[in-house]
Amino acid sequence: MQFKEIVGQENIKQQLIQTVAENRISHAQLFLSCDGSGALPLAIAYAQYINCLDKQLDDSCGVCSSCRKYERYIHPDLHFSYPFFASKDVRTAVDVLEEWRSMLLADAYFDMDIWRSKLSAENKQANINIAECHDIIKKLSYKAFEAETKVLIMWLPEYLDKEGNALLKIIEEPPQNTLFILVANNQEQILSTLLSRTQIVKIPKLSHATVESYLMEGHGLSENQATEYSFLADGNLIEAKSLVTNTHNENADKFAEWLRMGYGNRVLDLTTFVEQAAGWGRENQKNFLKYGISFLRECSLLLSGAEDLVKLPVRALETAKKLSTHVLDLNMADAIITELEKAHYHIERNANPKILFLDVSLQLVKIIKFKTFPKGTQHIYN
Repeated sequence: MQFKEIVGQENIKQQLIQTVAENRISHAQLFLSCDGSGALPLAIAYAQYINCLDKQLDDSCGVCSSCRKYERYIHPDLHFSYPFFASKDVRTAVDVLEEWRSMLLADAYFDMDIWRSKLSAENKQANINIAECHDIIKKLSYKAFEAETKVLIMWLPEYLDKEGNALLKIIEEPPQNTLFILVANNQEQILSTLLSRTQIVKIPKLSHATVESYLMEGHGLSENQATEYSFLADGNLIEAKSLVTNTHNENADKFAEWLRMGYGNRVLDLTTFVEQAAGWGRENQKNFLKYGISFLRECSLLLSGAEDLVKLPVRALETAKKLSTHVLDLNMADAIITELEKAHYHIERNANPKILFLDVSLQLVKIIKFKTFPKGTQHIYN
């Protein structure tokens, strides 16, 4: 994978290239980022650049023998470690290496949920076990086959339990020309002994503009739709791609109209809406509810006088301002968000969508029209 294939993160790319140019590559690095920011693709591109036989100023050449093997993830000096579901047939990460390579070749942007779906998880917990740690030590103890630098990329070291302490010595005193790159999402869940031995590279979330541009250029979305999906994804490219695949309705318009129906106590219209929503399919229903939650949180910022922090696109911002001025207050917004979050939870667990959307619709009427909050919701209406 080359740097040019990675969406955004130009500053990080230059920073990594500079470490190679100045010969100051830290032997153990932790790429810390949110899901969908491109940390794993960056780690792979960095490793490829380090071992490229004809480095360019801003990227690997992509055509030398090393790059060609890296592109197919079959270079003998490129090793991966990642969480997996141990069984009698799967003892270490190598036992599911073909599935891992297949995943990377299809799309290097994925999260644990997507990876889990490719494996036989059953009721097991994913982890990086002691057998995997011993296998890493064994692999890295050998001399490099072809490359100048052996590279181990460990995805999600958060799944290392105390067994990860077995790796401390080899990380602190690695064999010559060995590079460890850990790719993590949650710093607090990583073993402190492991954390203290790495140089942290913080990778920021992608900007809304970057995701929006990617969606328009890479998926042919209209500007309005790309703006909406970018807002929903909040810098997560995995989420943005999922929205493109699974969402076929204009959430912004539909959600605003849903709120208007509740405010107007338009029961017949709400019944029609419920029939339509029940036929969208689970992913579209979840995305609709997620959009509503995000939209109302932005409305809450408006109601709190923090308009400068609002990230809504222009058209949705106009709607939010009207609703915040004439219909909603903070207590209402908070109560509706609670109802939407509960609905999202139940949709994920295969609740009957018709019953669920009817219930939420009636709660909207009670909250917006009659200013009556659901039982157990501790709000004080002013």
